[in-house]
Amino acid sequence: DARTRPVDAATRKGRTMSAAQQLDTIAGRIAALRNGGNGSVTTLSNEARASTELLGALPPRYGEVLLGLLDRLESSALFSEESCSFSQKDLLDNLQVWVDKARGQLVS
Repeated sequence: DARTRPVDAATRKGRTMSAAQQLDTIAGRIAALRNGGNGSVTTLSNEARASTELLGALPPRYGEVLLGLLDRLESSALFSEESCSFSQKDLLDNLQVWVDKARGQLVS
């Protein structure tokens, strides 16, 4: 399914992805992490932060919320689940909600 399959970095090289494509890539990275796949918090965070087309197409508040969630997710990845006040599962759930709402903004 194209929505959950991450796009290879080599595929993107040399061309700008659309906002929808960037959102699909972020959704794929979140799905990989939520499903215990071979996802990486660092990869998700780097790609989401570099999604300038997507962030430019959304109201400014979306960027602020995304960056806050990514900061907490990165912090949670540094500690074991017990020693961190941020639950990685909850943060991934919140990122999925962000993706769903951002998709709604792009379509409207």
